[in-house]
Amino acid sequence: MTLTLSHGPLSAKPPDSTNYSVDGPQHRLLFDDFPRRARAVFGGEVVLDSRRGKLLHETGYLPQLYVPEDDLRTDLMERTDHRTTCPFKGEARYWAFRVGDRAAENAVWGYDDSTEAATWLRGYRCVDFQAMDAWFDEDEEIEGHLRDPYHRVDVRESSRHVRVTAGDEVLAETRRPMLLSETGLPNRYYIHPEDVRRDRLEPSATHTVCPYKGTASYYTVRTGDRRIQDAAWAYPAPLEETSKAGGYTCFLADGIETTVDGERLA
Repeated sequence: MTLTLSHGPLSAKPPDSTNYSVDGPQHRLLFDDFPRRARAVFGGEVVLDSRRGKLLHETGYLPQLYVPEDDLRTDLMERTDHRTTCPFKGEARYWAFRVGDRAAENAVWGYDDSTEAATWLRGYRCVDFQAMDAWFDEDEEIEGHLRDPYHRVDVRESSRHVRVTAGDEVLAETRRPMLLSETGLPNRYYIHPEDVRRDRLEPSATHTVCPYKGTASYYTVRTGDRRIQDAAWAYPAPLEETSKAGGYTCFLADGIETTVDGERLA
């Protein structure tokens, strides 16, 4: 994420504060080793099992895993008529996985007819993450997408004064937040449950998955006759990198204002 989004060196707008320049097209590609074994399961079959995967880092996109065709269950693949063309990678051809009476249409693609600038893609295949039933990074099942080796999350104890309001009402105030720094994103402040007006939070049906932090549960903020949907969230069972922020609450939504040491967060 740090390479291709925000102000990373392969993003559309890399930072000006460098002593180097990246010569080449505005849209950039980097094909780099994925350091661990990856597996994908569909219809009860392991359809991808690779120790030779590579991540394609592409300007404006999250990295995608490509593996040699030999690391796929080609006996369960059928070529489809679907094709797409990328001006930077070339023409992609697609395959479906078929297991019993189940099919994942156009779930596999490859650029054997790649552009001359991306010939290293030839012979590799990408599998649609969402089309599979399960993915494993080594022996751990993962959700969302594979982790990017260039992306990290840090959680630090802090004594900053954090205050969260909705209009004139204070929803949370603390001097013991957990500060979460994540590659390419602004700092977020997570607040201890004892420092939050829990009576103003209603559990929401919304849940999101982050491969670096875990599954987030959301809350609707109720203040007076106002209801601000999904204005706060917490990670009840966070992944190891964010364990110190487990159960703490973060706020972010239109109508919610957070100040840190008296300065309003953007």
